[in-house]
Amino acid sequence: MSLALSALIILAAAWALFRKVEVRLVLILAALALSVLAGQLDALLRTFLHALADEKFVVPICCAMGFAHVLKLTQCDTHLVLLLTKPLRRVRVLLVPGTVLAGVLVNVPIISQTSTALTLGAVLVPVLRAAGVPLPTIGAALLLGSSIGGELLNPGAPELATIAKVVSDRFEQPLSAADCVGRVAPLLLLHLAVAVPLFTWLTWRRAEPAPAEPQAEPEATPAIRYDKAAIPLLPLALLFLVGPPLNLFTVPESWLLSPDSHGTYGARLIGAAMLVGVAAAALTDRQAASRTMVSFFEGAGYAYAHIISLIVVGTCFGKSVELSGLAAELGALITRFPALLVPAAAALPLTFAALSGSGIGATNSLYGFFAEPCRALDADPVLIGVVVALASAAGRTMSAVAAVALMCASLTQTTSLDLVRRVAVPLLAGMTAVTLVAMFLVHG
Repeated sequence: MSLALSALIILAAAWALFRKVEVRLVLILAALALSVLAGQLDALLRTFLHALADEKFVVPICCAMGFAHVLKLTQCDTHLVLLLTKPLRRVRVLLVPGTVLAGVLVNVPIISQTSTALTLGAVLVPVLRAAGVPLPTIGAALLLGSSIGGELLNPGAPELATIAKVVSDRFEQPLSAADCVGRVAPLLLLHLAVAVPLFTWLTWRRAEPAPAEPQAEPEATPAIRYDKAAIPLLPLALLFLVGPPLNLFTVPESWLLSPDSHGTYGARLIGAAMLVGVAAAALTDRQAASRTMVSFFEGAGYAYAHIISLIVVGTCFGKSVELSGLAAELGALITRFPALLVPAAAALPLTFAALSGSGIGATNSLYGFFAEPCRALDADPVLIGVVVALASAAGRTMSAVAAVALMCASLTQTTSLDLVRRVAVPLLAGMTAVTLVAMFLVHG
């Protein structure tokens, strides 16, 4: 009886998300109802308080978002975009796929999809309009590139922190977020190899008319400062030098942890790399240097309000589903039918993210459900985590209520629903390819 009631609560939460009720409110209320039904409200309270100050999430994510705000203040992000998009202005056939790929690359150092779309759109929308590209196509290309999952190549990505935490805690296998990047890259590249050409072909096939009125040529772009363009990539370069895949040198633990510290070396290392990037960005702009730390903490606060809060409620929701017994039932079902493991790891997060508009919330809420099935089937939990993260990113990109979709629609004077319709088929095709390859790797 309690399992049936728990399932009804989750269905009610899904309905509320479909009706566009705020995702944090929905998840915390569902978590409260499930934990009360299970008679373990105290466990939910402990989970909430622990997640609220979990260093594995708070330090790298807040530092990464603070760094992103400093990049915006000093315009280092704009110079990176100008550098990446310079070839697109010369070859018209590259405009649409180039916009998507530029979005993926910019999203690596700037882990916010909305910030990526805004930075990229400010430079590329005038260029694409002057070239006669229809506004819906521009918006869809910005959305696909900014949200398909470029941030998963950044060790500061919250989804990677979730994977590393679950694997380290439940499988007793020390794993850092940086270790996950190498596992994400091949499947993300496969996703792009399917989704981007298909999106481009569908765009050409649609053959929409150019704007009725000829667009004016975009204003002359400022000269690219290569020192500014390099700054967004500096923390990533540092992290790859001290960790996988290069491991060229080691940062002593004593630099980041005191002898009596209970902190996490990997999380603090990511935070320290972002702080080096902040200092370097300040050196490129004397006028903005005095406002650097204010901007950094504004970004960190934004991360706490808009990202950490999702992680907290997602953790609570996942814990409450575990307490209700539904996660165990799902695990038993997958154990009886092993072929369901990878498809479920793709379908459930994709659907959740499409309803809620949050890829982070989907990954953090649902990845833990697959821990026991992975253990029972001796499957690689990191591979399953990568599938969950990519599916969550795809679902977010297909969500008309996602912040990045709304931003792209605003930049191009379109509707988020129209943009989502244009990216849905390429995303589903890409995730199908990822799922098939992951099934082969797990069961092959």
